[in-house]
Amino acid sequence: MRYLSANDIKTFFSMRNAIDADAEALSLYSSGRADIPLRTNINIPEYNGQSLYMPGYVSGADPSLGVKIVSVYPDNIDKKLPSVPATMITLDAQSGIVNAILDGTYLTQLRTGAVQGAATELLSNENSKTALLIGTGGQGMAQLEAMLTVRSLDKVFVSDLDMDRAKKFCETAALNFSKAFSTTFEPVANPNSVVPEVDIITSVTTSKRPTFDGTLVKQGVHVNGVGAYTPEMCEIPVELLKQADRIVFDTMDGVLSEAGDIIQPLKRGDITKQEISGELGQVINQNITGRSSEKDITFFKTVGTAALDVVVADRIVKKAEEMKIGMKL
Repeated sequence: MRYLSANDIKTFFSMRNAIDADAEALSLYSSGRADIPLRTNINIPEYNGQSLYMPGYVSGADPSLGVKIVSVYPDNIDKKLPSVPATMITLDAQSGIVNAILDGTYLTQLRTGAVQGAATELLSNENSKTALLIGTGGQGMAQLEAMLTVRSLDKVFVSDLDMDRAKKFCETAALNFSKAFSTTFEPVANPNSVVPEVDIITSVTTSKRPTFDGTLVKQGVHVNGVGAYTPEMCEIPVELLKQADRIVFDTMDGVLSEAGDIIQPLKRGDITKQEISGELGQVINQNITGRSSEKDITFFKTVGTAALDVVVADRIVKKAEEMKIGMKL
């Protein structure tokens, strides 16, 4: 069995690798090759905690099997421990034997950034040059890296409720990516000041109200909704959905049961299920069309699925074994 830390994974598994693995996972998911049971939640009331178990199996030529364990213990902060520790366990699908333990927090950031990257690569215009990132939390940097990986962007605007946080994020982004990408990063106090000019918008917040004005977007824009993952959260404006020529999800079941961005406008009748194009895996499998013209407005919504975790983790483990990276137990 092998243990892989976040630093281990960063040395050999790139965002490009993760994007390809996510695309493979969604292709298999939409082909009916994934068995993803409902998440098991266990309350630990004595310690104000909750433990969540997300297993999954994805079949195919290179099958993947595993379970991600995420715990939510708010009081851990007082103990100087992580409040949301996460661990990924992978198993050899042929024998059922555990073969690796991975840093689950970094894996989640990587695969969530990568699924947006896969959508941006498939749905945005290839000549996109400007982007807007809304939200600079734990997911922000991976989301930025994914956009930079799939599109040659000249400038990325960064918006956050805290302008100082946006400025610091841009400074860190410049340090992280200046060698690999010739992109400039600019903090903006009001995202709507740049919405009319950008080619790509990625919102990654837990906001319960829209993070930008959907009436301001230009023709040809591609928008990613990444942050909202409960029926109460709603970061995407309904005006954007009404204009969209393509509305694509990572998983139909997941988004329709969890994402307030879609659940709320459907309940109000602002949009109908007939206006939903389908899943990104169906675009990859060429069962449905993605963007059909440069003027199309496209929208992608993700809430995540264990299929992404198990496939990306499996590909990480196999590459680590080839390169003999990580701690062998």
